Amino acid sequence: MQRHQLFYLITGAVGYLGLTVTKQLVSRGAMVRAFILPNDPARMYLPAEVEVFEGDLTDRESMRAFFTLPDGTEAYVLHIAGIVTANPEWSQRVIDVNVGGTKNIIDLCLATPGIRRMVYCSSTGAIPDQPKGTAIKETDCFDPSLVPGCYSQSKAMATREVLDACRERGLRACVVHPSGILGPGDYARGELTQTLVRIIRGELPVGLDCDFNLCDVRDLAEGLINAAERGRDGECYILANKPVTFKQFSDMAIGAVGGKKIRLFLPLPVAMVGVKLMERLAKIRGKKPVLTSFYLVNVARNNHFDAAKAQTELGYHTRPYSQTIDDHIQWMQAEGIL
Repeated sequence: MQRHQLFYLITGAVGYLGLTVTKQLVSRGAMVRAFILPNDPARMYLPAEVEVFEGDLTDRESMRAFFTLPDGTEAYVLHIAGIVTANPEWSQRVIDVNVGGTKNIIDLCLATPGIRRMVYCSSTGAIPDQPKGTAIKETDCFDPSLVPGCYSQSKAMATREVLDACRERGLRACVVHPSGILGPGDYARGELTQTLVRIIRGELPVGLDCDFNLCDVRDLAEGLINAAERGRDGECYILANKPVTFKQFSDMAIGAVGGKKIRLFLPLPVAMVGVKLMERLAKIRGKKPVLTSFYLVNVARNNHFDAAKAQTELGYHTRPYSQTIDDHIQWMQAEGIL
């Protein structure tokens, strides 16, 4: 029997997670196509072996060439692209890209012969919160009214679209829910990278008495690739780690480079009072606050997720926080960020 050539079609291929996925696949000798925005400056980070297509998720016609496969080939579609925002306010642009763009991907997967499976990269934020002390597991309930903020709501809506298409239209797809992302390759210098820099430079006199859930970007990438190859259609998989406290996180960062540790960690109710004052002052001055009340709401949630299903079915695993933080810091030093 003739073996078909296999492509990996990746949206968001120049983002933090997407670029790591792309590089891992290229290192394995896979044929990779990347779908990016026109003139995206991050294109420079893509490996030379990648076939690049430009367009917009909200413009289905601009994706036709990306989905046009040579005769006798098959493909996995890894849909990672989306707008990430910490602003809780409703944004039609976020909905158009994260939900409307996902609908376009679904339609094109169904219309394209040779698509083996689509993997939708959702978020743990799309899963309704559970009381502290409860390990949050996969669910089939994705109601945007049950999660806070436009980003999480858009992810809940898009996840529901994917699962509905599996049940009602025969789409071959599964969903992964990553938690927070940490590790080398954050060229956009996101919030966690900026926080690491501030901790190491001694610019945070106090911390927060809270925890969060972070995964090494390289482990998430491997989990996403394995979901394409091993995932079951119509199923969801949580890709998460054990929670880490802000004190543990900051101590590991300082331990990797030396310096003065943060000694004071404010309880979240106390921090909320100060943050609301900061938000009012920032609004008056026309500046962006260092912290927001919505950020505190997010870190106050239950960050204990059960990744056992992904471990069993996808071979998902996570490396120690200390290793990820060390590697992230070494990458920042090599890039001149530190």
